[in-house]
Amino acid sequence: MTIRAILQSKGNDVLSVSGSATVADAVALLAEKRIGALPVIDGGKVRGIFSERDVLYGLAREGAKILDQKVSDVMISPAITVEPDSPVLTALSLMTRRRIRHLPVVEGDAAIGFVSIGDLVKYRIDKIEAEAAAMREYIQSA
Repeated sequence: MTIRAILQSKGNDVLSVSGSATVADAVALLAEKRIGALPVIDGGKVRGIFSERDVLYGLAREGAKILDQKVSDVMISPAITVEPDSPVLTALSLMTRRRIRHLPVVEGDAAIGFVSIGDLVKYRIDKIEAEAAAMREYIQSA
């Protein structure tokens, strides 16, 4: 079970933000799309991750003036990424160890997808439920 399988089921559209965008613009995009994080992509490469946590920490540290700063000034960099052929359990372990909730999926230097811990857990639960249903069917037919 790989990250590629998750992208095939959820799609691999990548919403992103530029490092030169203002935090206010990035926050507006997060709110509009009802998401928690965006990869920061400049020059076709993932340069970092901008998340709701960055906004909260910035507000606590600097107040409302954080909204006028550039995303590149507050994002987490370098981004922790995963390749499409990485196993789902490896990605889940990485997210748990690094205490992150989002991973850009990169192939070469290009971002080809973005997965959240929710995507991975949902896929894992769906797989386990399918296996359990197949086992019940097998037992009942024996």
